[in-house]
Amino acid sequence: MKSFHLKEKLLLLRLKKKDPEAFAQLYDLYMTPIYRFIYFKVPSQQDAEDLTSEVFLKTWQYATQKDEEIENLRALLYRMARNLVIDFYRSRARQDWVNDEEAALKIPDVRQQKLLAQIEAKTELESLEGIMRQMKDEYRELLLLRYIEELSIGEIADVLQKTKGSVRVQLHRALKLSRELLESHGKRSSDR
Repeated sequence: MKSFHLKEKLLLLRLKKKDPEAFAQLYDLYMTPIYRFIYFKVPSQQDAEDLTSEVFLKTWQYATQKDEEIENLRALLYRMARNLVIDFYRSRARQDWVNDEEAALKIPDVRQQKLLAQIEAKTELESLEGIMRQMKDEYRELLLLRYIEELSIGEIADVLQKTKGSVRVQLHRALKLSRELLESHGKRSSDR
């Protein structure tokens, strides 16, 4: 893990010097996970592709134009992706295309099935879909970042701009709620 952080620091130094090869390496290293993160949050593949490109463009601009030190490149990328998704829905809301609540819940069935299957492979897909829809967006996001994207607590804290303690508490609550919802759904299914 230390060698990964060292490689990331060297990549950052090269980015600061506007090295296009460093940008290509950054893109190759993080494009797939950033795209996947965005893909689960927006209504279309095209939107996901556009936002992913914008994440890397903004990262290049930030790294080459700002004098601020970047502590964690991976967390910076996810934070930018998260903020761009938020901006995407804000701009759509302003244009009266979709209200925010519908947009947050509107995940195409194919993508939702993949996400839910990875979270709990042993449970019926239909019950998991219902359970995830009952959870707050921030809980769904935490579960996605931790168990699908496999970010550390520290990285999630950087992405969400919260403390590690706050992330742990919220993650614990999300897991507890998901267990409670699973149990209550199991009881309803057995009562039928």
